[in-house]
Amino acid sequence: MSEALKGPRELFPRVANTQGHLPFGLPLELRVDDPDTIRELLTFHEGEPRDRFALNALRIGVLALKQARGQIDADLVRRESERLLTELNDRLGSHAQIVHDCVADSLKQYFDPKDGRLQERIDRLIGRDGELESLLRRQIGDQDLQLAKTLSAHVGAESPLMRVLNPDQSRGVLAAIRDSVEQQLRSQREQVLNQFSLDNKDGALSRFISELSEQQSSLSGELNVKIDRVVREFTLDEKDSALSKLVHRVDDAHQKIASQFSLDNDGSALARMKSELQSLINEHRQDSQRFQSEIREVLAAMATRRQEMQRSTRHGAEFDQAAFAFLQHEAQGKGDIATAVGATTGLIKNCKKGDAVIELGPESAAPGQRIVIEAKEEQQYQLADAREYIETARQNRGALVGVFVYSKRTAPEGMEPLQRLGNDIFVAWDAEDPLTDPYFRAALLLARAMCVRQRIETQAVKVDFSEIEQAILMVEKQSGSLEEVERWTKTIQSSSEKILERIRVARTAFERQVALLSERTDALKSALPAEG
Repeated sequence: MSEALKGPRELFPRVANTQGHLPFGLPLELRVDDPDTIRELLTFHEGEPRDRFALNALRIGVLALKQARGQIDADLVRRESERLLTELNDRLGSHAQIVHDCVADSLKQYFDPKDGRLQERIDRLIGRDGELESLLRRQIGDQDLQLAKTLSAHVGAESPLMRVLNPDQSRGVLAAIRDSVEQQLRSQREQVLNQFSLDNKDGALSRFISELSEQQSSLSGELNVKIDRVVREFTLDEKDSALSKLVHRVDDAHQKIASQFSLDNDGSALARMKSELQSLINEHRQDSQRFQSEIREVLAAMATRRQEMQRSTRHGAEFDQAAFAFLQHEAQGKGDIATAVGATTGLIKNCKKGDAVIELGPESAAPGQRIVIEAKEEQQYQLADAREYIETARQNRGALVGVFVYSKRTAPEGMEPLQRLGNDIFVAWDAEDPLTDPYFRAALLLARAMCVRQRIETQAVKVDFSEIEQAILMVEKQSGSLEEVERWTKTIQSSSEKILERIRVARTAFERQVALLSERTDALKSALPAEG
């Protein structure tokens, strides 16, 4: 076969789709390293049957990958769009109400004519007994007169001037001066008080208060006008107010958004998206139907070919080839040599019994020992017949241990999947079921261990075989447990949990014992004397 499929462990980047006309053919040369894919390909003859099967498998994989591409859930998009619109409408409404309340409270707090902070401050400044009047009284009032205190300090009875003048000689002058000064002071005081008295309408204080009241009235009027203008800008009763315009624009935006996400409007974005999604869904449905039809046709053709192959005599030869491919792979992993000898005669004249021979490699604990393998599927062999057959095969091929491989389809009813009788091992294996591979692998490991034990016994080397014997017994026991689990799977659907748990325990123990058997067999190399 000149072309093969690449295993799933090696991935290549995907290139863009080729534009224009597709070529009539595309040469493709790949290397397959996946064991399952190799095993399946080996069931077909090299050449046109294997190429045709590989191309069908490639087409099925491409169609499956194409079918698995993501699809958009139209209902999820619609629900998310409606939720976003509802949330946007609620938040805009609440925000507009909060802005209106905050502005109204702030303006009322400062500019309210009754209890606003500005009006309160003006009244406290110019009102009766206010701060301004208190200041004037403290400076020029009847009591605590600062001017009188100053004059008394300089020209009073205790002043330096009076101490210089003799009171007895200057009493008349001083009295005259005092009376004149007091009269002038009284006159000036009366004039000052008259200017700062509210009873004098022409006084300076009355004029000041009148002008201040006029200015305050003008300021209050203008402030009220401005407050009214601000309030009108933030009321919904005025069509031209800023708040009305904002609400109108929000409503327009909401209507436009709602129209774009409404399915009633054929020109909306959501309606267009729905139409495109529906077309994509229809295309995917048609592709899926075509894919299913093609899969059915391919599977039907494969089933027909498989039935024909099973009815033909060639199927037995393919079972032998699959068995040899498996044991060859296992032998290479251990450093042994596997040889197909079914077409040649052996030590017995005109006898060709024994399909393959494994010779243990020089690095093993028993180099040169031989294991013969016989694989049968085209006819049924009872256990006694198979034992006689494999015994003859051992003699014919000069082997110490024989392995008789039954096809699971033609194995005797009730036979354990792995069984040992003396130097012969009998195993039931299905080339198309990877779950039976551990049985075949365990049979080869048992045969290898038996060869090692035989060599050790002949050389009289003291080695403890207890662990190896225990591992062999555990392998046979666990193989019976797996066979029991398989019967449960075929007959009892309700025991799925029990089956899964039993499979897990049995498979773990089985693989652990097989690994122990392999490890102990390899470890015997160090206990054996070097060949000399």
